[in-house]
Amino acid sequence: MWALVEVRWAATALVLFALGGAAHLAGAPAPLWWALYLACYVAGGWEPALSGLRALRDRTLDVDLLMIVAAVGAAAIGQVFDGALLIVIFATSGALEAFATARTADSVRALLDLTPEQATRIADGREETVHPARLRVDDVILIRPGERIGADAVIVEGTSEVDQASITGEPMPVNRRPGEEIFAGTVNGTGALLARVHRPAGETVLARIVAQVEQASATKARTHLFIEKVEQRYSVGVVVATLALFVVPLVLGAALQPTLLRAMTFMIVASPCAVVLATMPPLLSAIALAGRHGVLVKSAVVLEKLADVDTVVFDKTGTLTEGAPVVTSVRSFGTDEDEAVRLAAAAEQHSEHPLAAAVVAEARRRHLPLPPVHDVTALPGRGVTATVAGRRVRVGSPALLDDLPQTGRAEAQAAIRAAENDGHTAVLVAVDGAPVGLLTLTDRKRPEAASSVAALTSLTGQEPQLLTGDNAGAATRLADELGIAARHAGLLPADKATRVRALQDAGRRVLVVGDGINDAPALACADVGIAMGQGGADLALQTADAVLVHDDLSALPALLRLARRARRIVVANLVIAGTSIAVLVAWDVVGYLPLPLGVAGHEGSTVLVALNGLRLLRGTAWRASAADR
Repeated sequence: MWALVEVRWAATALVLFALGGAAHLAGAPAPLWWALYLACYVAGGWEPALSGLRALRDRTLDVDLLMIVAAVGAAAIGQVFDGALLIVIFATSGALEAFATARTADSVRALLDLTPEQATRIADGREETVHPARLRVDDVILIRPGERIGADAVIVEGTSEVDQASITGEPMPVNRRPGEEIFAGTVNGTGALLARVHRPAGETVLARIVAQVEQASATKARTHLFIEKVEQRYSVGVVVATLALFVVPLVLGAALQPTLLRAMTFMIVASPCAVVLATMPPLLSAIALAGRHGVLVKSAVVLEKLADVDTVVFDKTGTLTEGAPVVTSVRSFGTDEDEAVRLAAAAEQHSEHPLAAAVVAEARRRHLPLPPVHDVTALPGRGVTATVAGRRVRVGSPALLDDLPQTGRAEAQAAIRAAENDGHTAVLVAVDGAPVGLLTLTDRKRPEAASSVAALTSLTGQEPQLLTGDNAGAATRLADELGIAARHAGLLPADKATRVRALQDAGRRVLVVGDGINDAPALACADVGIAMGQGGADLALQTADAVLVHDDLSALPALLRLARRARRIVVANLVIAGTSIAVLVAWDVVGYLPLPLGVAGHEGSTVLVALNGLRLLRGTAWRASAADR
């Protein structure tokens, strides 16, 4: 892997630089630390030098080659430390970019592992095992309980609950019946299904997610740091001016030695070392500071783009919410609430279904003892039936009402409608054929979500937007709680990416925050994508430009303020560096600038801007960003 090679060379250059610096400070013989610094030049500089020479062959001149020339020039006049530092910065930056790109490509390929290695096709009444890629439209496939679905298909027989979190982001499995669509890469529940394939393998929703992420990653315009934006003109200008300062006086009869000395002085004072250090230390310091507070920012370019964000787009499940259902209320019919919860938890205690886990957790929270259970039977798409303390208990979806007598149904139906209209999930509990309770479950919002949304609204001047694959009721309820007016529900991954592009087409700089595979296309095409670190899918983590390691949304406004503060320091540094270069260059061209004085002025400005940028390493910088309103 080329990225790994770049990382190794950059690490080698860094180690050699550190050894050279230690030897220098320890007063070792000059040949020793000179040799270590020059070895650092070779380790970290050969690749940008080769790249620059190739560009020169194509009649272009980039800043990498100019940096190598400046580093060599610094060594030629005895400033070998400064040249080695410049080499290390460039080598490390290039290696990090190559490594991040390679990891993203690997994660995109790994996404295809969600598709099972085999599927069961029904042909002429017989079962045959085939690879999902061999499935054709109108093939009928059998999906057994617990299997991963191998194709986008429409159910023709059977009912079951299907975990669609990888595609839609819905926090809980959804019931699927004949005539409804199921997606490749999702997981079947307790019921067996017969389904008819209606999309070829290369056109499934999962395959399109892969294609969209790859395309967005490949075509996403690369935003360069300031010096890279002007590198071509600046590099050409410095080279032309240096040659002119050397050739023109010689043609007019000037002596060789002073002319060469003036041209070399010009090359040193005009080299963009101070400009590079004006840009990188503030950004790298901000990245380090963010990392200490649980935010992994993958590059300085990302931090630059964060400073320009004016619109924030949130996913719902696992981002604004915790991603796991909890019981929020209990309604009893003819018994007390604790008894309804106790019976439901007893019947569900051996199930791995996320709703069952939530019901059992509620019983434990209430300190309710669970009686023994017998004759547990799963009802695909409906729930479970079990014998608890001699009574027949049924727990599951509101569809259970269809199997119960009319007595007592009206009150239960009204409670179910109220819960579902509010965007909650209803779990019915029936004992011996009569409804006795209704448990309302929901995906609880993160405690810091509301304050983070309000802070981002104040910071960007635009209210955040909500894009989710979950149902409209759940999206509306959460958006109302958080004060988000723009909400869009029932979206597939491609729909999310389309809405992000529409915002960009309207001139917005968009930050997308998500956690799932279904968020990856939107994360990839956004100006900046941020993934949740603890529960985030691998693809989301690798596609995103930054990661909230602790899933703390309150870090988002602090991060945006930190990025804007870093940009202000960069601008101030560029003014200092540019002014210093302009003064020294004018002095050298118009008058006589002694080489030692030129080097001192150039290095002095370099040190000044570097120290100014390193101010962001202080912990008070994050606290100021978090508290700033």
